[in-house]
Amino acid sequence: MSAHDAIGQADRATIARPPLDEPTRQPRVLRSPKILDLHLDRLAIVYVRQSDPHQVLNNRESRERQYALFDHAAALGWNTDRIVIIDDDQGRSGRTADGRSGFQRLLAEVTMEHVGLVLGIEMSRIARNNRDWHNLLEMCAIFGAILADEDRVYDPNDPSDRLLLGLSGIMSEYELIVMRNRLERGRLHKAQRGELFHRVPTGYVKLSTERVEFDPDEQVREVIRLIFDKYDEIGTAWGVFHYLIRNNIKLGFRPFRGPNRGNLEWRRPVLLTVFQILSTAHSK
Repeated sequence: MSAHDAIGQADRATIARPPLDEPTRQPRVLRSPKILDLHLDRLAIVYVRQSDPHQVLNNRESRERQYALFDHAAALGWNTDRIVIIDDDQGRSGRTADGRSGFQRLLAEVTMEHVGLVLGIEMSRIARNNRDWHNLLEMCAIFGAILADEDRVYDPNDPSDRLLLGLSGIMSEYELIVMRNRLERGRLHKAQRGELFHRVPTGYVKLSTERVEFDPDEQVREVIRLIFDKYDEIGTAWGVFHYLIRNNIKLGFRPFRGPNRGNLEWRRPVLLTVFQILSTAHSK
């Protein structure tokens, strides 16, 4: 069975082809001496990844550059029907391979000797963890796959290339640690000033100035005022909670995540929610 047949029906669906209404282009071949006929007989896999959903939606230039590696693989000598794009890990961090089905699929294809070339816009896009990165390098070296980015082709069995690839992995992990530490120090500094907010209670919104204010919806604000008034009257959060339940009064809620993030929903109150609303009022 050929390498092309081995990728299965699901993989064939991901193989990019020229649109039917456009003539097939013959790209300029940039054949490297490191690319052998053995490699060209196998698949060229373009690995596409961005770290989080925000980047996927807003950093379009990076996404377009990564998908353009399809043409780069063709320029290196691969037939377009042997170029596969794996983009299962869009919106997933490269800090670990856990939960990255695309990276696991890439490794599986390499170890089954289906892959001749692994393409990424930067080697750091493939893995931000040295363990995962060196595991991929070792598998490529054992099973005869080479790697490439926009600038050059790397042979993991070549000592000089292996050194460069190893340094790339070290620098990628170092950058991730530096960024994480910088964010943590920023959070700590804000917490020391009393300005760190992860979430705000139901009925409140966090402003860009890091201030907490009532929800802009008038009906939401009326329910919050009712909770305060009933607390003054009854004296306990438990009593206020039961008053809301008996009178079928719902609370305005804005989800913090998911497709309805930030949009107003009306939900049945729970005791913890009532307690958080009252606690926030006393702490302001």
